[in-house]
Amino acid sequence: MRNKLSNLIWGLLFIVIGVGIAGNVLFNWDFRIFFPGWWTLFIIIPCLASIVRSGFNVGAVTGLFIGGMLLAAHYVDLDINFWKLIVPVILIAIGIKIIFQGSFNRPRNVDKTVHIEGQDNVRSYGRKEYTAIFAGNKIKITDHFMGATLNAVFGGVTLDLRDAIIDRDVEIAATAVFGGIDIYIPSGVSIKVNNIPIFGGVSNKSTQTTDPNAHTIYLNSTTMFGGIDIK
Repeated sequence: MRNKLSNLIWGLLFIVIGVGIAGNVLFNWDFRIFFPGWWTLFIIIPCLASIVRSGFNVGAVTGLFIGGMLLAAHYVDLDINFWKLIVPVILIAIGIKIIFQGSFNRPRNVDKTVHIEGQDNVRSYGRKEYTAIFAGNKIKITDHFMGATLNAVFGGVTLDLRDAIIDRDVEIAATAVFGGIDIYIPSGVSIKVNNIPIFGGVSNKSTQTTDPNAHTIYLNSTTMFGGIDIK
């Protein structure tokens, strides 16, 4: 359902732009794509789509707030340099994440599976979140992998699953905004990618297994001026 809603947001955006441009040609509408602060939509919309698809996470919420502040700066004269607020906002978001991250963790002894649009029995309960904002974050999993949420905002995240135990289908939700994500997957596991690219994309260099019974990693991602490499 969340994937459908995320796709709906992107679909409506392109339809509105297409109809507006057609209206300019056919009916002399005064439709303008490039309004003051238009470029902030390339931050706001991917972050909003990520929240709709994967729920609230530090990277997407921070990016949405920063994009909103930069857009507001074009229309609200508060005599404030919004660019100087970006760093403190990021620090506050990281601090809140550190303080409350334990409070929102789901019990590890509960195993829950969900149905995701053509993906049966995908494990998402107990999924952990890893974020890199203006920094790097390297994670190596050596025990059971329950899925993950990855956020790279002006930074890089490396997720190494080569020694992880994957005993059923799992999901990785990833957002790369002006950043990069590297994912190393183990042999004997397949991966399927569903990505929303905005001046970015996903490169899958992994060796796909031919075992029809192999477990699958489902990557649901958004890349905006960034990229994801699967190795």
